[in-house]
Amino acid sequence: MPGGKLKEVRTRIQSVTSTQQITKAMKMVSAAKLRRAQDAITQMRPYSGKLTEMLNNIIVGNEGALEIDFAKKREVKSVLIILITSDKGLCGGFNTNLIKVARTLVKDKYKDLAKQGKVEIMTIGNKGYGYFKREPYPVNKDFLGLFSNLTFENVSKAADYAMEGFISGKYDSVEFVYSKFKNAATQVFTNEQFLPIPKVETPAAAKSKKVPDFIFEPGKKEIVEYLVPKILKTQLYKAILDNNASEHGARMTAMDKASDNANELLRDLKISYNRARQAAITTELTEIVSGAAALEGN
Repeated sequence: MPGGKLKEVRTRIQSVTSTQQITKAMKMVSAAKLRRAQDAITQMRPYSGKLTEMLNNIIVGNEGALEIDFAKKREVKSVLIILITSDKGLCGGFNTNLIKVARTLVKDKYKDLAKQGKVEIMTIGNKGYGYFKREPYPVNKDFLGLFSNLTFENVSKAADYAMEGFISGKYDSVEFVYSKFKNAATQVFTNEQFLPIPKVETPAAAKSKKVPDFIFEPGKKEIVEYLVPKILKTQLYKAILDNNASEHGARMTAMDKASDNANELLRDLKISYNRARQAAITTELTEIVSGAAALEGN
């Protein structure tokens, strides 16, 4: 191998080493962010679960005595899909899988409506917007910056947009696509119905076949009108926290694998460099010996 090739291999080794330092640093940063995000979703889940159970009990036990606007089902003529992705990349196939779920939802469930331009995509996260802005669907980008200041108040604005659109009749169905956090290496990419509120019996109610009976103070109508929007906002907030934790877990895993791949590449490059260097030294020694033998012959 000529000297130029040896220099090229040395440059590649330096480049891979620098890249590995970056991937290790990003892994450490993602691990720190993951701990905070995991704590947030772990603390949120029991609260969100209890509120959702309460909402289901109200819907199941209502028996038409009180109409709940957010639970009214009607013919689906327009749809809003809330797609939750990340703002940044370098997290493996995380965003690709979320976009795939959204595309499948549109093409399989709302194919005819999509052709009529009746499917709107609300993108929370730059990666989702970057993809769907090239697609022939109406895209709402008003809530792209949520992850820069992830608070319940800011998420409530996105939920208000969806709820007001449903009540006004702009949307007949609202669904959101997100990733459920399981652990750092496992994410569950899924979609759930947001509006109208799905009627789901709790396991205990389904087993006992008893209708939940509540005493409402000051009144059932006032309580439901105040409580239901709060619960819906909490559900969306929980989904975004889930997605946030999943993103950091995916990025940490991706950076860990990238560091391992860099190790393997460095090993191969160093072996190639040492072999080439030894071959170059052997060639030089052979040339010296041949030259000395030629001089002695003269």
